[in-house]
Amino acid sequence: MARLLAIDYGRKRTGLAVSDPLQIIANGLTTVPTHELLNFLCDYCQHEQVEQFILGLPTQTNGQASENQQRVRQFAARLEKALPHIPIAYHDERYTSVLAHKTMIDSGIGRKRRQDKALVDEISATIILQSYMESKRMML
Repeated sequence: MARLLAIDYGRKRTGLAVSDPLQIIANGLTTVPTHELLNFLCDYCQHEQVEQFILGLPTQTNGQASENQQRVRQFAARLEKALPHIPIAYHDERYTSVLAHKTMIDSGIGRKRRQDKALVDEISATIILQSYMESKRMML
């Protein structure tokens, strides 16, 4: 099996997470400046086998598209052109930033480190990936 790679797309920074090759565990990968994201993913996929991209889909609490959703879909179109052999799935990313902050507090990360937005983005991508993998398991 190949890895799943989750993307928490942001205007300035994008958090990334990957699964292990057996697709059991989600791990934070890194945070990349968004303007470097496509190049980073192309390079990464040359070294690691990626089965699918999981793109966090920003949605408001009422179910409507958020302001960032159009940017996410535009990026997905560019990603699909650059790496057409890797399918893209969307996964609801509502509350992932809140959950990321809670996870940081629960794990004992200090206040100063919790203010690191790059770390929040990476943890958010990990939450998106873990949630996606759990939803796939429930469908089996």
